[in-house]
Amino acid sequence: MVSEVINVPQTSQPSARHFNRLFLTTLVVIAVLLTVAEIVTQFQTRREAERVMVIRMASAQRHHSQRLVSKVLQFNRATTLPAFQDNLADIKKLFAQFETNHLHIEQGTVPGYPVMLQNSDSVKIRFQLLKPYYQGFRESMQRIIQQAEQAKNPATFASGLDLTSLMDNEKPFLDKMDDVVQQYTRETLANVEDTRLLEFIIYLFTLLALVFAGWFILRPAVNKFEGIIVQLVEAETRTATTNRKLLSLNRALKETRQQLFDATRQQYQQQMDEQKLRTSYLVAGQEEERKRLSRELHDGIGQMLTAIKLQVESFERSLNLSPEAKGIKNLMVLKNLISQTIQETRNVSNNLMPTVLSDFGLVPAVKMLADTHDKDSKIDIIFHTNLSNTRLDKSVEIGVYRIAQEAVSNAFRHAEPNQITIDLFEKDNYLHLIVNDDGKGFRIHRSRKEDTKRPSQGIHNMNERAVLINGKFKISSAPDKGTKVQVSIPFKLAHQEYEYTQVDAG
Repeated sequence: MVSEVINVPQTSQPSARHFNRLFLTTLVVIAVLLTVAEIVTQFQTRREAERVMVIRMASAQRHHSQRLVSKVLQFNRATTLPAFQDNLADIKKLFAQFETNHLHIEQGTVPGYPVMLQNSDSVKIRFQLLKPYYQGFRESMQRIIQQAEQAKNPATFASGLDLTSLMDNEKPFLDKMDDVVQQYTRETLANVEDTRLLEFIIYLFTLLALVFAGWFILRPAVNKFEGIIVQLVEAETRTATTNRKLLSLNRALKETRQQLFDATRQQYQQQMDEQKLRTSYLVAGQEEERKRLSRELHDGIGQMLTAIKLQVESFERSLNLSPEAKGIKNLMVLKNLISQTIQETRNVSNNLMPTVLSDFGLVPAVKMLADTHDKDSKIDIIFHTNLSNTRLDKSVEIGVYRIAQEAVSNAFRHAEPNQITIDLFEKDNYLHLIVNDDGKGFRIHRSRKEDTKRPSQGIHNMNERAVLINGKFKISSAPDKGTKVQVSIPFKLAHQEYEYTQVDAG
């Protein structure tokens, strides 16, 4: 690991804190100015919006007064009572709205809105000048509405004096209401101008704060940062050079490690091959010794026992000519004992090296293994195969047969099964042997902590034989679930037989 240290002067720390304080102070000032500007703008905007709503109501009053006069003049043109009553209803509704709006305008409020406008003294003076004409207009309208309500038909309605008074107050009312609207407008323009001036002042202060931050904070900080960046670039350059050297050394180290690994693996493989070859020679020697012992048992002891049996049978026939019950009975026992000895010698000879394996191949030998065990016990042994009588490699035939023999023997000795199935078949360029029993099974230890005992010698022997013929050995079992022994050997038959045959040894 390569580390680069950048030497920073001791005075840089207080300077950095000073920059931080100035920068934060400037940000606070700018934030306060922007907040004040926003508050003032929002307040002024709301006030002017309220004033515009009041101005709209004041302008609407002029329109309402003109409509009232027009409606009153329509009384004289009404010829039917329904038209007269409809006109009266419109006048009453419009007059009520006229009175309500005038009261709200005078108070600076708008119906239906949270508006509370404080009228200036100038507006109040103009309302005082407007008040007599409003009162005269209002009283004339009240009398006209009262007379219209009392009239039974349009012909009996007469409002000449009140109509004259209404017309006399209308024009001054309109003029004074125009003065109120114009005063509102002048005040609104003045407030807008004040708001613009205030915003411009706040804008200038904000601009000055930004200039101060740029000149007294950002410029020195940028200069200092430029120096630090130069140092960092130089450090990065040195680091890159060092990294390139380290990468070169790392590649060389990887190559050396790979060479060492290859040499170790080659040496290990060579040792394994030598060990495998020695084991193969040892197993071959054992098989030859088995073959010799089998031949000697069959040709030597077996022939002598057979000769003894023949002599006993001859002696038995001679005794039959001069019968002696006790002698004949003893002779029968001796004859049975000799027959059992001959059969046991044949079994031992066959187990050591079955002649059918060397003479006819793997399939007949496994079938004979199933037949022999099935005849000697009550356990059903079923043999399945899809192989023909094509001969295999000698080591493969011997290894597979010994594994099958060991698996069947273990099942007989330990599993107490009702049925044993032997499957021997070729699939996907592999020769598979599966020996399955339905016996009591056992628990297979999966970890070294559980495996407190040495593995069974039979399982060890089957595994070693599978390794010698480049096979994969697998055993699976569980209590009361039976046991399954499986061996797979990479092998491609010269002539494949696809017809699957089943042979029941029983």
